[in-house]
Amino acid sequence: MKRVTFYFDPISPYAALAFEALPEALAGHSVEVVYRPILLAALLQALGQKGPAEIEPKRRWTFRQVAWLAHSQGVVLDAPAQHPFNPLPLLRLAWACAAPEGQAGDTPGRWVAEQLFHHVWRAAGADASDPTRLADLAQRLSPALDPGSEPIKQRLRSETERALALGVFGVPTLACEGRLFWGQDSLPMLRAALADDPWFRSSAWDDAARARPGLARRH
Repeated sequence: MKRVTFYFDPISPYAALAFEALPEALAGHSVEVVYRPILLAALLQALGQKGPAEIEPKRRWTFRQVAWLAHSQGVVLDAPAQHPFNPLPLLRLAWACAAPEGQAGDTPGRWVAEQLFHHVWRAAGADASDPTRLADLAQRLSPALDPGSEPIKQRLRSETERALALGVFGVPTLACEGRLFWGQDSLPMLRAALADDPWFRSSAWDDAARARPGLARRH
């Protein structure tokens, strides 16, 4: 059985769309999916990037595109009242629902991830940061650990740092057999890899990523 690791932050509509499409993309393959919540903002800060919602023209396009993608996938995707928002309470809650690191079930399962995504993207435009809604979500998930405890905060930091060290630069990212597949639109590529497409057995993967000379932007 192959393992696919799904790196996500519920702040991302593309991660929400990929989450919904993942079962169909993996259908017919014997795959274990591991869900790892990470802080997208920390990745962007480490790499000196802004999120799409922080650039106004890109923000408008992003929400138009994800609305179309949701329509084409036949899934519900309601933008929250405010975006971007602080996803830390959701991310920490997810890790609080998992067993301590090193124990069986030490990552949150698909149901927990689904509740986070639905809290943000299937709430008829409600505020994802509303304290009452967050408290209701925590009660529903019944975390085994305190989401506000230092061990949980550190777990989120360490998971994000590990993802960054592996080369994860955005969400959603799916890792499988040493390869990283970024974005909702990479699911067909992942499915081809799982199906042992000859392209992945050739040198094409490595050849395509070879650095090429180019212009350096002046700051």
